[in-house]
Amino acid sequence: MISWKSLLRTKPIELSMKEAESTGKKALSRTLGAIDLTALGVGAIIGTGIFVLTGVAAANFAGPAIIISFIISGLAAGLAALCYAELASTVPVAGSAYTYTYSSLGEIVAWLVGWNLILEYLVAAAAVAVGWSGYFSDMLKSVGVPVPAALTLSPWEGGYINLPAVIITLLITWVAIRGTRESAKATKFIVFIKLSVILLFIAVGVFRVSPANWVPFAPFGFSGIMAGAAIVFFAYIGFDAVATAAEEVKDPKRDLPRGIIASLSISTVLYILVAAILTGMMKYTYLNTPSPISSALLAAGIRWASAFLSVGALAGLTSVLIAVIFAQSRVFFAMARDGLLPPVFAMIHQKYKTPFINTLMVGAAVCLIAAFFPVKIIAEMANIGTLSALAVVSLGVIILRRTRPELDRPFKVPWVPFLPGIAVFSCLYLMFNLPVATWIRLIIWVGIGIGVYFLYGFNHSILRNPEITRDDMVLNNLVTPNARKDQEKKKPFRFRLGRA
Repeated sequence: MISWKSLLRTKPIELSMKEAESTGKKALSRTLGAIDLTALGVGAIIGTGIFVLTGVAAANFAGPAIIISFIISGLAAGLAALCYAELASTVPVAGSAYTYTYSSLGEIVAWLVGWNLILEYLVAAAAVAVGWSGYFSDMLKSVGVPVPAALTLSPWEGGYINLPAVIITLLITWVAIRGTRESAKATKFIVFIKLSVILLFIAVGVFRVSPANWVPFAPFGFSGIMAGAAIVFFAYIGFDAVATAAEEVKDPKRDLPRGIIASLSISTVLYILVAAILTGMMKYTYLNTPSPISSALLAAGIRWASAFLSVGALAGLTSVLIAVIFAQSRVFFAMARDGLLPPVFAMIHQKYKTPFINTLMVGAAVCLIAAFFPVKIIAEMANIGTLSALAVVSLGVIILRRTRPELDRPFKVPWVPFLPGIAVFSCLYLMFNLPVATWIRLIIWVGIGIGVYFLYGFNHSILRNPEITRDDMVLNNLVTPNARKDQEKKKPFRFRLGRA
């Protein structure tokens, strides 16, 4: 029977912590430290925003004022990151915003947040793969090897399939399945390469800046600046990926806040510098391309730097793809462990200790999106999913401060509820600056999610069996799959809005 009370039931934080500390086939391996998390965050944040969306947002929305757009988005992301840091240190459990919402606002809200996170990460990974394809094509062009447009463009853009995007996604999916430690090692190495390349671009590009390219500075006005901020907010979602790794961190209460705040701070400074130099090197009207930085260097006649930067951009986008696919699989893992998705999504590989089946499914979905959709549509969908999740997380900080004041909070957001309230407002304001078509797609996606929840998640939620969790059943062999089915048959699905 469904009632308002059952829809808004919250998952006790103590239960989440117990599951995270469990041993057996469903346990993730704790191998990450603060440096690993910072690298994971920088790897996820610095990539698409600098290498792809800067040009798209400048050409279509903000012009040279994209610099201001990045500052506005950075401030909004910073406030949300503080909220994430508090909840990550308080509830160091896989699932990020989904898990935090489950503990504060209830099951149906948590489901919708998790469902939107699925949208966020799938399309974010696809956008990165499309950007990777653009830089790969530019790199080949710079050495005299043309790539057929039909194999690098989506049908929306006059091509057949974006084949390089599909290939890199399959490769990264394989790396993600191999293990968290291997992914972390690869990410740290790649982050070093891409930071070196970005610093090279700043050093070379600053001498090619023409102030005339900054005129007019805000050709689309204030509304264009805010629309640009809404689009480039996509560039800041990496700190969310840090939070999803909570159950694989050696000391999550100390290292999660450090990784979130450090990665966001480093990335914001570099975004502003690159945006200023890029729009100064090339007129914003020519930046509507998946590879704006290499295009600007080619236009300036610096072919060697363009080729070198394309290699760095490929490395940078690869690290983003690793982080995003990693984060998506952990959200699936958390939702499946709670019973809201089928148990197959929580299956852990016996050797690699990773949720391998759901990682394969994520990789396949990303391949399909990247192969057949352009980057502009993909980025808009990623942003609205991200912003909705961040708004709910910020609200969750306020609620948990009132409902669970006794919780141990190694990191605390200052000036609650003032700062979290501003974070909520900022995220909602940026959401309302996204195109109407994006909202229509979100409404359709949410409608599908509600249907999935009532058809599966509600009846299979572990909170319907408060006396024992599904993990306890599996780990202790207390019930068999058939017994589980028999138990569920005793609780038929009935919809009634009223008292529980």
